[in-house]
Amino acid sequence: MPAMVPDRHSVCVAGELRDLIPRFLANRRSEVERLRQSVARGDFDEARRIGHILKGAGGGYGFDEITRIGAEIERHAAAREDVRGLVEALGEYLERVEVVFE
Repeated sequence: MPAMVPDRHSVCVAGELRDLIPRFLANRRSEVERLRQSVARGDFDEARRIGHILKGAGGGYGFDEITRIGAEIERHAAAREDVRGLVEALGEYLERVEVVFE
């Protein structure tokens, strides 16, 4: 097993998903940018939709933190509450996530 990098979030993913993970993570990073744009426009509906997508996407690949943050974004955006901190937390998570394949 590889050594853990400090300040990294390790996620164990099934080996058969190895080829899918780079694109999966790239899509999530793209959604962070879309969320930032939505927040800047005050578009809570778009932020809620993206949060919903994130909530559904994370768990299927073993990224439970993406699911958790996506659900929070969806909930807060639906209530017209500020989601900037959650968006930045997601961006930071994606920068620090380390994928370990089974």
